[in-house]
Amino acid sequence: MVGANSSFGVFFKSLEETYSLTRASTSAILSIRMVFSAVAAFLAGWAIDYYGPRKVFSVMGFFVGSSMLLTGLTTEAWQVFITYGLLMSIGAGSVYVVVTSTVLRWFYRKRGLALGIAGAGGGIGTAVISPLSAFLVSGLGWRNSIILLGGLSWLVMLPAAQFLKKAPHEIGSMPDGAAPNGRETGGEIGKVTQHQLPLSQVFLVQSFWAIFLIWLVMALSSIFIMTHIIPHALDIGFSPVESAGILSVGGIAMIAGRFLAGIISDRVSAKGIAIVSSFVQFAAILWLVWARELWMLYLFGLVHGLTIGSFGTAITVLIGRTFDLNDIGKILGILEIGIFIGGAMGPYLGGLIFDTTGSYSLAFVVMGATVLVRIFIVTLIKPVSA
Repeated sequence: MVGANSSFGVFFKSLEETYSLTRASTSAILSIRMVFSAVAAFLAGWAIDYYGPRKVFSVMGFFVGSSMLLTGLTTEAWQVFITYGLLMSIGAGSVYVVVTSTVLRWFYRKRGLALGIAGAGGGIGTAVISPLSAFLVSGLGWRNSIILLGGLSWLVMLPAAQFLKKAPHEIGSMPDGAAPNGRETGGEIGKVTQHQLPLSQVFLVQSFWAIFLIWLVMALSSIFIMTHIIPHALDIGFSPVESAGILSVGGIAMIAGRFLAGIISDRVSAKGIAIVSSFVQFAAILWLVWARELWMLYLFGLVHGLTIGSFGTAITVLIGRTFDLNDIGKILGILEIGIFIGGAMGPYLGGLIFDTTGSYSLAFVVMGATVLVRIFIVTLIKPVSA
């Protein structure tokens, strides 16, 4: 699902040229997706609490495949906003909510590691699907390629969803060492989560709004990068496959970042991991202003993927340590709205800056500045007290 969602950058210039769109207008397709994804994430968070992951993932997989198949059959620009915007939001827009809520319910010991392993699927998807999409576009054209990927999505997602089931404590049994509300006993996590908050109280807590803003600001820069890095590489003279390789390198690095943060967060401060990774990511984004060689772009992809993976896992661990897991689907659905607000703003703002200046340099500086803002917000996350 993440691979299909992140392949938008590969098809960006094809859509721009086919339908004579500006960069901002083409980016607005993704902005529309982000807006509707906020609704999808909220509904999915509610649905997974009641119906479990199998049914929810099955519906999502159906819409991801349908989105790509129908996009390949479009004849007008407005149709793409519906097929690649609205339908993809229903399919892939809530992937973080359903994956994270499922993992948080299933795992108690080594929860950070479990989140890192599960989240690595997104990195693998980006690493595989982006270059595959570019390779197919070069040989088959963008329409046949996206139709083929839609069929592949159905072939993979729908059968895989049938293997999912509710966590043991949701069906009457509990793993050793876990309390009925999903809290671990003992250790750092047990101490942090001794006052986990129910849904009725989360809106009154500073940490909730801090995490909401963190997701918003993170998405502003990361979704901008995911959308515009391939068009930027094409603009400065690299081939589609070479350009897609930037996302591929980033996807592989994201896997390492998630694993590393997952392991370390079970032993040290997750907040510290988030702050350090943000400083490194800030430097990586500014690097793009001067990067004109392919190795420089690949180095950016490596560092950016590593830091975004570690940052996302660290913040997710903090969420699991703060809120009541019985309501985690709903809570994640609400927090996810922040991601989609930022995700809707970032790509469009970047496209608008490009249309105005003819370059992405100013956009890179702006997005780097947002990462510094994110570091300040992370410091506002405080332990929950009784």
